[in-house]
Amino acid sequence: HASLLIMNLLSEKVEQMMEWSSRRSVVRMNGDKFRRFVKAPPRNYSVIVMFTALQPQRQCSVCRQANEEYQVLANSWRYSSAFSNKLFFTVVDYDEGADVFQQLNMNSAPTFMHFPAKGKPKRADTFDLQRIGFASEQLAKWIADRTDVQIRVFRPPNYSGTIALALLVSLVGGLLYLRRNNLEFIYNKAGWAMAALCVVFAMTSGQMWNHIRGPPYAHKNPQNGQVSYIHGSSQAQFVAESHIILLLNAAITMGMVLLNEAATSKGDVGKRRIICLVGLGLVVFFFSFLLSIFRSKYHGYPYSFLIK
Repeated sequence: HASLLIMNLLSEKVEQMMEWSSRRSVVRMNGDKFRRFVKAPPRNYSVIVMFTALQPQRQCSVCRQANEEYQVLANSWRYSSAFSNKLFFTVVDYDEGADVFQQLNMNSAPTFMHFPAKGKPKRADTFDLQRIGFASEQLAKWIADRTDVQIRVFRPPNYSGTIALALLVSLVGGLLYLRRNNLEFIYNKAGWAMAALCVVFAMTSGQMWNHIRGPPYAHKNPQNGQVSYIHGSSQAQFVAESHIILLLNAAITMGMVLLNEAATSKGDVGKRRIICLVGLGLVVFFFSFLLSIFRSKYHGYPYSFLIK
């Protein structure tokens, strides 16, 4: 009789997990669902759990990136011909299951764990994210080692870059066609110089890093409400920080241009002297500001100029 009850309970749990998986590749779980369907026996299926913090106020950009890779992997499994009720993908968000984090003594996110069909998770059932990274292919390899379930990762094609390039080429081509009788603007050195400087400023300020990592705009201290625009580590930055660096580089460059103009122009001497002083002031002040930011990020850097 007890055996029959266990079989019925197991059947209900598998049926419920299959129903949730049919709606969404990654099953969202709170504390109660986690304890019932992942921790508590009986269970004849393996469960992959991503412990994460996806709410915007948590400002966990790594969580969002890991979640995207996790979704790709779960979708690859859900829509593959090998899909079965032997493996399920789930997620526990800190804001929906803080008690689970406390129960497992977990203080970092994202974390991937495998809960086997029999027995308790071993050390190898926690994915080594720091060493391996969270790419779908690496997660699939780890899952194959732990469960013998082979998942072929399928990434849906992304045409956004191709479409954007085609639109840009079409826009430039259309502009050239409309101005086909007057193309002197193509030979405008000042225009090309400004365009080149804009690209240089964007790249040297870290815009590409922002695009790849997706950092928050700034950080607000929850204790005192103080907002930080400069990240304290040399390994990271805020979006606001890259904007500040861009403006500082632009100001220093403007100062250098004015100094060059003062030295090479043949205008009034008094006017050239004023241009020279303005240019020198821009270079000195804003370079000092830039150096002070560098000192605040690279602790122990001994040099400064005007501004500490």
